[in-house]
Amino acid sequence: MTRQSRAMVQPGAASFCLSRGWAGRLLAFCLVLTATSGCDDQPSRAAASPPQPVSPVIAVTVQTLERREIPVSSVLPGRTAPFRVAEIRPQVGGVLRERLFNEGEAVRAGQPLFQIDPAPFEAAQRRAEAALVRIEATERLALSTANRLRSLARSQVVSEQNLENAEATLRQAQADILSTRAALETARIDLSYTRVVSPISGRTNRSNVTPGALVTANQPTALVSVTQLDPMLVDITQPSAVLLQHRRDVASGALRRPSADRVVARLLLEDGSEYPHAGEIQFSEVIVDQGTGSVTIRAVFANPDQLLLPGMFVRARIEEGVTDRALLVPQRAVMRTPRGEPMVFVVNAEGVVESRVLRASRVIGNDWLVTEGVAPGDRVIIEGLQRVRAGTRVQPSERAPARVAS
Repeated sequence: MTRQSRAMVQPGAASFCLSRGWAGRLLAFCLVLTATSGCDDQPSRAAASPPQPVSPVIAVTVQTLERREIPVSSVLPGRTAPFRVAEIRPQVGGVLRERLFNEGEAVRAGQPLFQIDPAPFEAAQRRAEAALVRIEATERLALSTANRLRSLARSQVVSEQNLENAEATLRQAQADILSTRAALETARIDLSYTRVVSPISGRTNRSNVTPGALVTANQPTALVSVTQLDPMLVDITQPSAVLLQHRRDVASGALRRPSADRVVARLLLEDGSEYPHAGEIQFSEVIVDQGTGSVTIRAVFANPDQLLLPGMFVRARIEEGVTDRALLVPQRAVMRTPRGEPMVFVVNAEGVVESRVLRASRVIGNDWLVTEGVAPGDRVIIEGLQRVRAGTRVQPSERAPARVAS
């Protein structure tokens, strides 16, 4: 290429270089504009995005607490015992000739049960009768002699010594008569004892002897036992701490007893059914068992159908009284703290959940009888407990309390 042509090309190269510089500046300017426009669009996108959803208010079911007058009772274990038990033993000795009853049947008071051979006792009675006749004859002779000597003594025909001897013989004969009459009565009693009778009405057990056995007076083995089943006794065990609390409640007026002398009790049988006849508490022992820390309460129940048998395990529901200071909290609303204390969730006036620790004394039906921790008018959560905790805002719906059976 010639020098002139190079000179002609150089201006074009300069313009090319100049155009590349402007292109760089233009590219940088566009990048700045792009960044700026991106920053300006970010708030608009944020403003255009939809709002985050708000957590819904938890719906729960509550029950408003109120004081009510309710009967208070306690269920305690017990065991039945017969009202009377008579162990029949012979009062005279001899050979048992006959059994006069069927084993297991009901007998009445005075009914003959066994017959002991009466022949030796009949002979003893006849001897006593003969002795009495002889002594009575002796007494009549002594009386006649004494009367005759009295008349002679007034005439001083006989001495005073003879009269005194005759009167002493008379008094001795009279004493022998009394002794012989007592021996005769003893013989008659022994003869009557040969027929063994039941002292009470009741049901017999199996006999321990058979006819032909030799029995002795007051032997250790009973011939048979007779058990009176109507009425029936129930021995109930009550912890001494419960007894003390009951007496404090009665003394403070928190518990009213309808009658100071009569306490009603009802029985729950081993199969869970309720005994149809109500009973009455007879007495409570005054000594606490050192092994169990409990006292024994004895109740008596009518048993006309003989449904209760001695030795049965039962549960007795004792009607302790009536309280008008009761706050009943449903059992399903009560939970436990890590320390094992009972607690409930309560909804306050602002609809916020609060936790309350309770002091519950006993169970009545499906409720706890609460003495501390809640007050009348508190709304206790009974449904929805798994979804709430203290401080949670809830939407409560009311449920009426269940009716307490009397």
